[in-house]
Amino acid sequence: MLDIAFDNRFVSELPADSEPLNFTREVRNACYSRVEPVKATQPKIVAFSEEVADELGLEESFCTSSEFTQVFAGNHLLDGMDPFAMCYGGHQFGNWAGQLGDGRAITLGEVVDTHGNRQSLQLKGAGPTPYSRTADGLAVLRSSLREYVCSEAMAHLGVPTTRALSLLLTGDSVVRDILYDGHPAPEPGAVVCRVAPSFIRFGNFEILAARQDLDLLRTLADYTIENDFPDIQFESPTTRYVEWYEHVVAKTAAMIVDWMRLGFVHGVMNTDNMSILGLTIDYGPYGWLEGYDPNWTPNTTDADTRRYRYGQQPAVAQWNLLQLANALYPLVGEAKPLEQALNSYASIYGGMWSEALVKKLGLVSASEADSDFFRELDETLLRAETDMTLFFRLLADLDVGNVAEADDPITTMIDAYYDPSALVGETREKINQWLRTYALRVMNENRPADARRRSMHSVNPLYVPRNYLAQLAIDAVEEDDYAFLHEWLDVLKNPYEEQPGKEKFAGKRPEWARTRVGCSMLSCSS
Repeated sequence: MLDIAFDNRFVSELPADSEPLNFTREVRNACYSRVEPVKATQPKIVAFSEEVADELGLEESFCTSSEFTQVFAGNHLLDGMDPFAMCYGGHQFGNWAGQLGDGRAITLGEVVDTHGNRQSLQLKGAGPTPYSRTADGLAVLRSSLREYVCSEAMAHLGVPTTRALSLLLTGDSVVRDILYDGHPAPEPGAVVCRVAPSFIRFGNFEILAARQDLDLLRTLADYTIENDFPDIQFESPTTRYVEWYEHVVAKTAAMIVDWMRLGFVHGVMNTDNMSILGLTIDYGPYGWLEGYDPNWTPNTTDADTRRYRYGQQPAVAQWNLLQLANALYPLVGEAKPLEQALNSYASIYGGMWSEALVKKLGLVSASEADSDFFRELDETLLRAETDMTLFFRLLADLDVGNVAEADDPITTMIDAYYDPSALVGETREKINQWLRTYALRVMNENRPADARRRSMHSVNPLYVPRNYLAQLAIDAVEEDDYAFLHEWLDVLKNPYEEQPGKEKFAGKRPEWARTRVGCSMLSCSS
């Protein structure tokens, strides 16, 4: 038996649902409902994260054992596990949706990791909860694999994120309508164990404020500050909540800057998918900009309004923070301090984004005079279908001394373009003009070429979890072949370093993947 101690502070310090039975209902006066996972028929391990396991103090021999498989498929509870599903609400696509909650997520318990930090272990796809509404609480392989891969990739990219311990097949089929077009079909069921210091979201506070359950709102806020923001200093209860909110604003801004610098699009930035810790959470129909397009969203449900498109993510985060401020207002009692904290978001984000852009471009510093130069970069990326990831990697390799005087510097960047034949006329000349301007801008700083290249490669990854690669991994696992997935996961551990022989994981999206389901836009179905 594994010797691991559970420190279930969430369930021990916050009120539980008084109804012990697991059926769909409104849950009031409670932060969670106790519920056990359903049993998987023939669970099978697909992958586990050695890093996460090590942080949790789990030995490799345990992670490859049948006991591990049974526990993290939901079939067996270890001593001390006290599984539950959280109650929360949220704004979905800009509209208040009322109670939502963990409809397919069950937290097994909390442990203290090897660094002394508390971590929650949560199964996604382990069956229904009181918050499942009309759904079954299960998940399929395609969405589970995508969540496992992306959460681990984001951690190695340096983005605040939940982690993933394990990915298992359940041995059961789950019926899903992948495109919501009236063609449901059975798919392989799967369960991911995801890990985070806390899974509390903006929506946990919104539901309590909406119900005017102010005593519980205060209790949850105090619990969150004491457990997840212990360094906050305050002079009064009111300033405590404001200072905490300021921290959330800053953490959220930092997370969004990371998304934007990498070309990551979350796809479903509902307030119930916003972590109070500023972690990337709930990987659904996410995507990576391949052809650079600020208006692109990976979510088929969002195809008409494109509310959660790439270029809109900073503004949506601010809107979501406004909804959190509204929920916390009863604790503060006055709007101005919260408004001031919310208004700081724009300057925090703007400053951090400018710093990120300077680093992406390999510059030493920037001034107000660079605003036109940065704007022209966006126009340059839009003039032809440009792979964002490869563009910045190739930009680091430019010989700026030659480019400044070259007649056709774009030739060194050709691999970043999906259709080189489109690079003609004014399009080609405008891109060349920006490249010459960039070269002169770099030369003016007299930075050694090797230093610039190393600096740019440290912030511009070569390997990101592109959707078409995820689909290839899904296809292979469905055929009981895990080699491609495991090789890809190893590559993603070092996304900023060139890895000889791994070129297939760095290439542009192939033409066959442009319209294939799962390789471009995706639905929320899981």
